Amino acid sequence: MTERNSVMSIIRSAVAVMALFVSSAAIAETDPIPPGVELPRIASNFDIEDEMVPAWGAGKVPPSSAPDVVGAFRFLCSPGQISFDDPIVYPGEPGRSHLHQFFGNTLADAHSTYESLRKTGDSTCNNRLNRSAYWMPAMMNGRGQVVKPHHVSIYYKRLPASSVDCMDRNDPSKQTCVSIPRGLRFIFGHDMLNKSGKRTGNGYFNCKGPTAKPGKYPDIVTAAENCPPGNQIGALINAPNCWDGKNLDSKDHRSHIAYRSRGNDGKARCPKSHPYHMPTFTLAAWYETDETLDGSGTWDPDNPSWHLSSDYMPGMKPAKPGTTFHTDWFGAWDDKALELWMAHCINRMLNCSGGDMGNGKQLKLTNGYRNNGKQRIFDPPPTPKNQDHNHGSKNHMNHMEASGS
Repeated sequence: MTERNSVMSIIRSAVAVMALFVSSAAIAETDPIPPGVELPRIASNFDIEDEMVPAWGAGKVPPSSAPDVVGAFRFLCSPGQISFDDPIVYPGEPGRSHLHQFFGNTLADAHSTYESLRKTGDSTCNNRLNRSAYWMPAMMNGRGQVVKPHHVSIYYKRLPASSVDCMDRNDPSKQTCVSIPRGLRFIFGHDMLNKSGKRTGNGYFNCKGPTAKPGKYPDIVTAAENCPPGNQIGALINAPNCWDGKNLDSKDHRSHIAYRSRGNDGKARCPKSHPYHMPTFTLAAWYETDETLDGSGTWDPDNPSWHLSSDYMPGMKPAKPGTTFHTDWFGAWDDKALELWMAHCINRMLNCSGGDMGNGKQLKLTNGYRNNGKQRIFDPPPTPKNQDHNHGSKNHMNHMEASGS
């Protein structure tokens, strides 16, 4: 039995070593991006090998994600900076947005571009191999203070390239499952730019902890009733999983991406207008509850308890806490790191967690996740004089047209 275990250990180690030599060219063949769309490669300005360690200390390869039909790549983030910036909605205009909580790139601000994200900043999501920027409305406690998340979990997933559902319905030789295009950015959730727009991402609130009553709650008020102090209240939302294959952004920051839906045959497919399956991710931000969270289940618009910064906008009617939940994402992964977890975790349909790349290597823990015992209540920065009190209506669309975006 000992001899057999030794043989199996040698085999697993050999598999891990072989996985390290998967070429970029082979990966590109399995997850092809339509030519001429994505931005040029920008190499990391550091040794990427320094940001990876043997997975779980021993170089182990994670197990299959079966019976699930998608490959999984997960990691945790610590909360980053808070600011009134939004590099997607108001590029180059600091202070125009409602208050945001950022994760990922530590230097993301109103002036961020794909190039600046790739070249500067560390990351609160393991390390700078993931310089992508993630942000959402800041959580406020009703006393004018910001509540930072205890942690944020990110869960990327997609069908493996070998899936029959990755074949074009009209041309089986055409691959429709792609990687993440360089320069892609988008917004999902409540549409702040169009109040009558469709809410996407199936966002909801949950609760976990010793006295929690878990559930899929539509707003913070309902979740709080089931989440006494000492537990954690979560804001969860799903990013889009379909892309039009033509645009890295759009005027409303949503039209170039979409979600799969089930047809009459019960199969989930991307719409014909957005035929490419790309990795989606689920974002879950978890906040430690305290006595400032009103658990009565009632909402007094004039005396709010916990709410998102976008729920209470100057000059606008208050929204029920949590109902304006949305998230922004601006990708800036190191190309090699992205290729590795796509090739192994996704296309080999592995169950990767903790930044495990699926090839015997793991993202080294540098900044995230290390938040235990850290301060969680902060005073917000001063409200800028140039803040857009009509965030997201005609003002923004006019701005986009004027800038040629």
